[in-house]
Amino acid sequence: MEAYDLQLEKLKNGEIEKIEVTQENFFLFRNAWASREDKKYFVGEAHHNGDITYHYDPTVL
Repeated sequence: MEAYDLQLEKLKNGEIEKIEVTQENFFLFRNAWASREDKKYFVGEAHHNGDITYHYDPTVL
């Protein structure tokens, strides 16, 4: 699996449309996400089983 810091950069650059994060990998994702200055633009949609789908939205205030 590709590291989440690389996936976040690809998501920001439009190379991928979304990142699927499982409940088990959330803290790995969070560590990569929390270190970014643009973290507020990564928007997550929680699913019933604890998984989250993230997309990048530069229009978030």
